[in-house]
Amino acid sequence: MDSLRSTMNHHVKGKHLSFEERVIIQLRLKDGWSLRAIARELNCSPSTISYEVKRGTVKLYHGKVKRYKASQGHDVYQAHRKNCGRKSDKELQRQYSEHWNDIFKTITTDNGSEFADLSNLEDISNTLVYYAHPYTSCDKGNIANHSLQDIIDIETWCNSLPRKILACHTLDEIFERELDLIYQVA
Repeated sequence: MDSLRSTMNHHVKGKHLSFEERVIIQLRLKDGWSLRAIARELNCSPSTISYEVKRGTVKLYHGKVKRYKASQGHDVYQAHRKNCGRKSDKELQRQYSEHWNDIFKTITTDNGSEFADLSNLEDISNTLVYYAHPYTSCDKGNIANHSLQDIIDIETWCNSLPRKILACHTLDEIFERELDLIYQVA
């Protein structure tokens, strides 16, 4: 057993790769290991290793040599993590600034730790934050089993569908009209 393997905790499936695991990938690739062998050692999917190698590969010697660098893979990972996901409440507040209270009356979310700071919204605005009850999926729309692209496609379809009750206008058109009215008053 080598020194790296004896001091490292084993990778937990479903978790992101650590910098130490990226260093192991770099060393194993240098030693000629296959992606599948590296995946077995780190207890993760071979596709995870493949994506990581693509993410962290740099060109050396004027693009003639390609080599995986753990530091490059980690830097790209950090940049992607920083820019991933939907807009945060702070970004939305900056975007809608003084009209926040007119646009966002309520927010319903689950009890995940990533939403813990949403309760501060009630202190600084008139927006009411509702948390779904634990293990009660009917409190909040079920999105857990869909990809982000699926959700965006469904959202786009719903919001661009003309509705008879809205005089054959779409939700997007109505929302834009309401925003125009809010901004005209200011």
